[in-house]
Amino acid sequence: MKQLTLFSLLALAAFARAEVTVTMTGVHNCCGSCSKGITNAALTVSKDIVVDAPAKTTTVKITAKKKTDAKKAVEAIIAAGYFGKVEGEESESKSTAAAKPESKLAKATVSGVHLCCQKCANAAIAAVKNVPGITKHDIVSKAESFTVEGEFTKAELAAALNAEGLAGDIK
Repeated sequence: MKQLTLFSLLALAAFARAEVTVTMTGVHNCCGSCSKGITNAALTVSKDIVVDAPAKTTTVKITAKKKTDAKKAVEAIIAAGYFGKVEGEESESKSTAAAKPESKLAKATVSGVHLCCQKCANAAIAAVKNVPGITKHDIVSKAESFTVEGEFTKAELAAALNAEGLAGDIK
């Protein structure tokens, strides 16, 4: 009986200390400032979160005591201007049959993209160059926002930024 009670207590203790690890892949993380930005963004959720985001890698591991905290950390990283796919989570698919085609934009301002250095700016430049119809941009390092011009959709621009591991608010 004592063994069963001891085993139950050990199992309960292990369950109570269980942690969850979430992995983001494809994240833009070209330098120490990017790595620090990713880590600091995740830590705004909880100081108990552990972030493994070595500079010059595209994989970020987030370990938290609760799954909700790990998810919030991912959201905070995206809000800080980075983007990555989360392993084990399928992206939400929207039915294109019922959806109206998105109207084209002539100009948009993108804010919140992490542009700490020229490598970050180059990644954003590569993203906009991959969007058919964009003819002009004013992307520079250390900027808080940039403008793009041409004929494109918001979805095309967002997808191109995400493909480079970046995220931003497009208006």
